[in-house]
Amino acid sequence: MIFCGMALAPGRKVRVPLPVPGAQPLETLCLCGAAPGRTLVVTAGVHGCEYVGVQALRRLAVELDPAELSGNVILLPLANPTGFYAGAKQVVPEDGVNLNRAFPGDPAGTLSARLAYALETALYQAADFLADLHSGDCNEALYPLVFFPTAGTEAVNRAALTAARALTAGKKMVNQVSLDAAKVLTVPYRVRSTAQNGLYSWAVQKNIPALLIERGGLGLWSETEVNACCEDVRALLRHLDILPGGNPFRDQVEIAEARYVESAADGLWHPAAGLNDSVKAGALLGRLEDLSGRCIQEVRAEFDGVVLYYTAGLGVAAGDPLIAYGHP
Repeated sequence: MIFCGMALAPGRKVRVPLPVPGAQPLETLCLCGAAPGRTLVVTAGVHGCEYVGVQALRRLAVELDPAELSGNVILLPLANPTGFYAGAKQVVPEDGVNLNRAFPGDPAGTLSARLAYALETALYQAADFLADLHSGDCNEALYPLVFFPTAGTEAVNRAALTAARALTAGKKMVNQVSLDAAKVLTVPYRVRSTAQNGLYSWAVQKNIPALLIERGGLGLWSETEVNACCEDVRALLRHLDILPGGNPFRDQVEIAEARYVESAADGLWHPAAGLNDSVKAGALLGRLEDLSGRCIQEVRAEFDGVVLYYTAGLGVAAGDPLIAYGHP
């Protein structure tokens, strides 16, 4: 395998710098399998306060053995390192831009644009499949879910959907944990996505099957969530035949239509529904108030559905996400 100009011999695990124009390189770990096969690229840390994926990739960097792989794995734990170390909510702190809205990139642009350019230039040409790991940000509570594309070619969309359905814990893994923990080890919702300007969604536009997996939130991480995220990646590796074993398919709810409600103004947000709550059309989902208590915005469900994530923080700015819900 050749990655970022470096030739990697089969059976090796090597840290490879990913160059960024006008900035410090990003650190990747490349595992070149002992046998030939496909290449899975896994990224995390696009947003600075989403920690589960970062920890999972650090752990997998130690645990995965190239001798067991038929194919290759490229791990990028921190796509936005300055945002991570600064604890910056959603943005690259140098320019205030959401990296997941910066694709396609620009080698002569601000840092977010240059990061996007570097990521697509290095990762896309190496990937047979790409998975981007996220969480709810420091102010967001989130139920585990996976976004899969509907804006790519039929073949790319189908490959991504099939992979999304494979995100379930293996029987051995479930047997090792409690029943409550085992529930976290699956991805119960898959959500159709038409996005085109994010790390995973721009890959789809470049004909690379890709997914965005969400676990955890509120600027927290737990061993259970990290274990579950590691299992997500291992499930993808088995699905792609990079690791042996295969995956049993499970019933998984597909969200065909979703609503993403944003704040109409700066205000104080009071959610009225919780994660995975079933809501009826017309049900109150939350209220946005000003400092005096006057209601600025009342959010009600447009249809029967289930709550996927919501902002748990009190203060929100105009345009911030408030709540997301959807239905099959």
